[in-house]
Amino acid sequence: MKRLKGKSFVKTVKERCRVCYTCVRECPAKAIRIVDGQAEIIDERCINCGNCVKVCSQGAKQVVSSIDIIDNLLDSKEPVAALIAPSFPAEFDKTSPLQFVGMLKKLGFDYVHEVAFGADLVADAYRKLLNKGGNKNYISTSCPAVITYVEKYNPDLLPNLAPIVSPMVAMARVARSIYGRDIKLVFIGPCIAKKYETVSERLEGELDGALTFLELRQMFARKSINRNDIEETDFDPPHAGSGALFPISRGLLQAAGIEEDIVTGEVLSTDGRSNFIEAIREFESGECNARLLDVLCCNGCIMGAGMSPAPTKFRRRSRVSRYVRDYISKRDRQTWRGEKAGYSDLDLSREYKTNDQRIPVDDLIALKDILEKMGKFSPEDELNCGACGYESCREHALAIYKGLAEDEMCLPYTIDKLRQTISDLNISNEKLADTREALQHSEKLASMGQLAAGIAHEVNNPLGVVLMYAHILLDEFGKDDRLCDDLSLIADQADRCKKIVSGLLGFARQNKVVLDNTDVFEMLERFMLTAPAPDGIEVSIEHETDNPFADIDRDQIIQVLTNLISNAYGAMPDGGKLTISVSGDDRSIIFTISDTGVGIAPDNLEKIFEPFFSTKQLGMGTGLGLAVTYGIIKMHFGDITVKSNDNPVEGPTGTTFRIRLPRAGQQE
Repeated sequence: MKRLKGKSFVKTVKERCRVCYTCVRECPAKAIRIVDGQAEIIDERCINCGNCVKVCSQGAKQVVSSIDIIDNLLDSKEPVAALIAPSFPAEFDKTSPLQFVGMLKKLGFDYVHEVAFGADLVADAYRKLLNKGGNKNYISTSCPAVITYVEKYNPDLLPNLAPIVSPMVAMARVARSIYGRDIKLVFIGPCIAKKYETVSERLEGELDGALTFLELRQMFARKSINRNDIEETDFDPPHAGSGALFPISRGLLQAAGIEEDIVTGEVLSTDGRSNFIEAIREFESGECNARLLDVLCCNGCIMGAGMSPAPTKFRRRSRVSRYVRDYISKRDRQTWRGEKAGYSDLDLSREYKTNDQRIPVDDLIALKDILEKMGKFSPEDELNCGACGYESCREHALAIYKGLAEDEMCLPYTIDKLRQTISDLNISNEKLADTREALQHSEKLASMGQLAAGIAHEVNNPLGVVLMYAHILLDEFGKDDRLCDDLSLIADQADRCKKIVSGLLGFARQNKVVLDNTDVFEMLERFMLTAPAPDGIEVSIEHETDNPFADIDRDQIIQVLTNLISNAYGAMPDGGKLTISVSGDDRSIIFTISDTGVGIAPDNLEKIFEPFFSTKQLGMGTGLGLAVTYGIIKMHFGDITVKSNDNPVEGPTGTTFRIRLPRAGQQE
């Protein structure tokens, strides 16, 4: 059977892998690593047990097919014998043994033998091994996955592996003793690890290929072979006896007549992914003193990965038991004993070879760093939930250290990262919304600025003429009572128009920010001297930062303060309190201006920074102050927010503006 040395007989179909970590969790050798979100078989670590194939609901783990190789053997002129595993009744339950053999011969096999006879010879070998006495303890070697596991992960136990071949190899040696060395031998059974055993360096040349029962079904279907149109034929001798019980848990012990005495503990039998590893560990530590540790990687060979998945374990067990009861027990026991005696001198020995795949952990600091990266700072943080596929958080960290896993496999860690990502996205979305709103406002201001500049340019000159002549007429005819009031009104309104035009020009002008390191405490105190509070208004200035310096354009920020504080004064016609506080942190300086005035209606809050919007009475304001303020703040790469309450029922009325400016200013 041509196969590269050390290659696994399991492959991954990456397109089907959903990264559920089930295969990682079920792999006893931890021979699956996650790379770029895909589960990948590590050939040198794989023991070919097939657990990953059985548990993958998406079919992402598949057995490498041997059908083409066997087809070539059958098409050759050389004789080919099929060696059938004793678990075949569990797979082909609706086909009688005679029909099954007939189907195999129609497929092209010249001879069909029961591996159960090899199991009979192996059972006798175990009985003789234990009867020899001595203090040496042994691990059974009928399961090739267990042998590979010990060779790779417990090589110190190699001397404890029973030096006895598996029933498959025993039957192969029987067949070659019958037909000679030229016979081609193909094992057919439930086990993927048997494929690996046929290419084992220590068993080279024993067999020429191996098929799973599933592959055999495919070959039957392709050749349209069914049980209804074949000639029934019995297995070729020698025929099997109680070795047919081998595929059932503890079948070896019953076939060998060895009792598992719980009191003496000399024989211990176990099976299954986790049980066999735990038993081997305890055997190595000395906690298990059994003279024979009978272990199977699967829950009996009837649960092998090369079988159809539908029937339950107990139904399969019942089928094998029925076969032994209905067929094996009816055969001539004397003939069977004679056939066994004829092979009493057959060499059933074998050797094993270390293939150490253990990775020592020599960097405990790195292991600690890996745990901390996943949020495991203390033993209490280690949930050991198993969602990653490993039994504990430390095993997962060790796998990461070995390059077999990724930290994203930790579900709690990934959930925390997802929550943080969602939180960061929410913050980004909020910033994006604020930026979009600011951009829309800036575009609106720019459009209004262009319009304002055009209007101001066209109106300014004729307005200057009107204003000049109004004052000339007032000087000449101001003493005339009939004209004085009218001329004064014209002059006042022309002056007001001039102020509006001046505001338009200020709004439209694209001033650049000239930053200078400024003491904002000193700036605020000087400004308040020029903006005294009206009667009845109390002013409180609070300094809440130890560092008063910031890079700002002093004149423009004074203009901002002028607009906000004058608006606050205007909002408190009956008196009140104005509170100005300066706070901040290492990155920002913050001005908070609060009044106890009448407040701003909720419907108006979204409009207050728009040009020409004003809540003041007609003729009392231009509606440009807050628009200019907003523009100055944005040119400083800062932001301005407002909170207000105009309903006394909901609490004290008033308005608070909060301005944040970068302490280390940015030039545009």
